[in-house]
Amino acid sequence: MPAIRTSPRKIAAVVLSVAGCALAVGLVGAGAFRMDAVGVTAALLAAFSFAFYNVGGHTVLARYDRWKVLLWVLASAATFWIFVNPPWKILAAHYSREQWGFMLAFSLVSVLGPFSCYFAGLQYLEPTRAVVASCLEPVFSIVIAAIALDELLRPLQTLGIVVVLVAIVLIQLPERAAQAGELIVEPIE
Repeated sequence: MPAIRTSPRKIAAVVLSVAGCALAVGLVGAGAFRMDAVGVTAALLAAFSFAFYNVGGHTVLARYDRWKVLLWVLASAATFWIFVNPPWKILAAHYSREQWGFMLAFSLVSVLGPFSCYFAGLQYLEPTRAVVASCLEPVFSIVIAAIALDELLRPLQTLGIVVVLVAIVLIQLPERAAQAGELIVEPIE
């Protein structure tokens, strides 16, 4: 598998996507902002896990079938949550048939569908492009909330959305160095 190379364009796209997400979710210019040690620690662990997941996932998906990898990931997560929230606690809640149906539908729509799509993308994209493209998640959340729930879209959020879209376009452009190194010779008739 070829090594993942960095370039100024990739670095700029990552920085733009992070800055755009910060603007879109209201991290910048939101007024009172308070950091909590537990929250910052959890966020840093999540960021490291996500980065490791993308780089490692790309490598694993190059070797193994996407559906097998998805099965192992979901089985591992389910095993972890069985210890955090054991089945007897869930059964003791006495959920109705409708509640079980909702939880099943919600898990299929919010976990299985997106994870299978993300794995498909990660299988074909290099990790940097996949991470930058994943910054569309808060963009879609904000736009859907504005459309479906009549939430107000503030100017800084709009700017953040535009910055994320610019980052995604920037990361998808072909590298000039790769183009300059390839000489295309067409046959002469």
